[in-house]
Amino acid sequence: MTDAARPALSVLDLVPVRTGQTSAQAISASLTVAQRADELGYRRYWFAEHHNMPAVASTTPPVLIAAAASRTLRIRVGSGGVMLPNHSPLVVAEQFAALEAIAPGRVDLGIGRAPGSDPVITQLLRQSGTTSDVDRFPDNIRDILALVSGDGATVRFTSGGTYDVHATPSATSTPDVWLLGSSDYSAQLAAALGLPYVFANHFSGEGLDRAIGLYRDQFRPSETLAAPRTFLTANAVVADSDADAEALMLPQARMMARLRGNRPLVALETVEEAAAAEASDHLAAPLLDALRSRWFVGTGPAAQSALTAFAAQHGVDEVMISPVAAAYDGEQPDAAPSRIRTLELLAA
Repeated sequence: MTDAARPALSVLDLVPVRTGQTSAQAISASLTVAQRADELGYRRYWFAEHHNMPAVASTTPPVLIAAAASRTLRIRVGSGGVMLPNHSPLVVAEQFAALEAIAPGRVDLGIGRAPGSDPVITQLLRQSGTTSDVDRFPDNIRDILALVSGDGATVRFTSGGTYDVHATPSATSTPDVWLLGSSDYSAQLAAALGLPYVFANHFSGEGLDRAIGLYRDQFRPSETLAAPRTFLTANAVVADSDADAEALMLPQARMMARLRGNRPLVALETVEEAAAAEASDHLAAPLLDALRSRWFVGTGPAAQSALTAFAAQHGVDEVMISPVAAAYDGEQPDAAPSRIRTLELLAA
């Protein structure tokens, strides 16, 4: 295997919150991971929008992106993604136009159609702020593309008048807009609009080949993109030994089991907590083999080789890693050494 054959690597961060860790400490840890990813030459660092989850602090990607941009020099920063039904398209456009002004040429606006929350939170968002109609998702994407452009958008009144709207007064560059999804819908919409597309493989690998195939087959060139452009996401736990990687994987596997089993969610367990609990309740046991087959768990050379094969199999030159390694008891609460070690070993 040569370096030329290896895919570029990026990072997806949900800002995990573990037992005994505050939101402030979790965010501080993630910003340290972002700084290290920048130093290691990773291509981009994205934050995902989720709400009301005890183990996830990535509720507001634009705020986290601004913080990461201020602490990094080269790496692209962005959302993976902003869940558009929770927001007004104009507000999203204004936020990311401002981020592009803060870090010119380094901002990605990844947009998803799912709410990233439960029905109660969705209703609260609708009551407490401006949201958008999910049925108008394609139109809202077009609106955002126009609003962040230098020319802005034009509102046409039924009376025949017009009104110009800009997300920022004098843009000299615009964020790259990506569509995200785990179904055929976003793949086909990205193809129709001539936008880059990312399949959320870290969340569910089901339908990957079909979605990517539809996107490539139906792609129509646009002013900003002449040919299909895509990469894939994947969960990874990489350590100095296979045993360490397996131990560091278990807390995240148990959280996945809680999600899929509709069980109450808790803060992410430490390695020791997960091992002790699993010995008695076997919560993750039915899932482990399935997750091992889709996640990248092991030592650096093995994970590098598997990622290279994965990228080649699906014809992509970039893989976005979600480093889901947990923490051991006693680790500093504002640090994430196991997640950083995953990135270091993959980049070695």
